[in-house]
Amino acid sequence: QVQLVESGGGLVQPGGSLDLSCAASGFLFSIYPMAWYRQAPGKQRELAAGVTSGGRTNYADSVKGRFTISRDNAKNTVFLQMNSLKPEDTAIYYCNVKINGADRWGQGTQVTVSS
Repeated sequence: QVQLVESGGGLVQPGGSLDLSCAASGFLFSIYPMAWYRQAPGKQRELAAGVTSGGRTNYADSVKGRFTISRDNAKNTVFLQMNSLKPEDTAIYYCNVKINGADRWGQGTQVTVSS
């Protein structure tokens, strides 16, 4: 079955960096767009970044220029490199793929930006 396993979250000071990974299995990873969403306390889940099967990327305005999404189709893994982190980036970050119209999610990884 489809599995998405995120890793790499943690506590970081403002201005710091974190790298997230999402290991995927159970589907033909290379042909699907992948995305990172995030959900802050008391807020709706929102798209942070997406990458197509061909490697084209898109970003939320709030993270543009600071976050970089990438994928390694040989390793069935999607990455999110986060730089210049701000307290407002604090959220649970979820890996996402839409298969046959249905969203599939990982368990999420907590990112906390605080001094």
